[in-house]
Amino acid sequence: SLASLASLANRGNSADIDVSADGGTNWTNVWHQTASRRGPGVEEVPLTPVAGTANAQASLPATAAAPEAAAAASPEAPAAAPVPETFQALDTQVQDLKQDVLDLNRDLFMLEEELLFPANTQMAVFLSMDVSSFFQLDSVQLRLDDKQVANYLYTEREVDGLNRGGVQRLYLGNVKFGQHELVAFFTGKGPQDREYRRGATITFRKGEGAKFLELRVSDKQRALQPEFVIKEWE
Repeated sequence: SLASLASLANRGNSADIDVSADGGTNWTNVWHQTASRRGPGVEEVPLTPVAGTANAQASLPATAAAPEAAAAASPEAPAAAPVPETFQALDTQVQDLKQDVLDLNRDLFMLEEELLFPANTQMAVFLSMDVSSFFQLDSVQLRLDDKQVANYLYTEREVDGLNRGGVQRLYLGNVKFGQHELVAFFTGKGPQDREYRRGATITFRKGEGAKFLELRVSDKQRALQPEFVIKEWE
């Protein structure tokens, strides 16, 4: 009924009621609301344009919501949170920090060595290998002036690294000026997988400046045996 349409229109939204006397071909507005209203209500709508017609129709066209209703239906969106730095930029900062820490540790290590082992008393012993099949290293023991200063047990991975050309600093310490004796004992497996233990000795003089010695293990092809040599670095 037209009364029902008016009641529906009175729900807080602006609205219109149109009527047609010719079955919907032509329409005439008979009621228009613009003010926002609350609660149920009844409006008296004059139907003069369709009075006495047999094909009268009424329509409630869709209209825009009142400003108050629109504001209630669409609350203001919260402010967007600030966009954080990208993961790539963060990862770059972490990597730079790691590098700075590594550089600092290296500098501290070098400073510590300079303080603990000054050049005028410093002595270092290095180990290198050039072995194919005559010797498999298990351990090395060092005795300096009849005092044990190093005893190192090797893993397969460490031996493989030495065989590939790696050099290990086996000992770093301080010695006085004058004559000294260094003895190295090598333990492992020799030809035909037999237990093998050999020694090498060198007598050297410690003067001014650091002293460097190299223990070198290599194959002696003519004798089909490993060879153990200690030499001084000039």
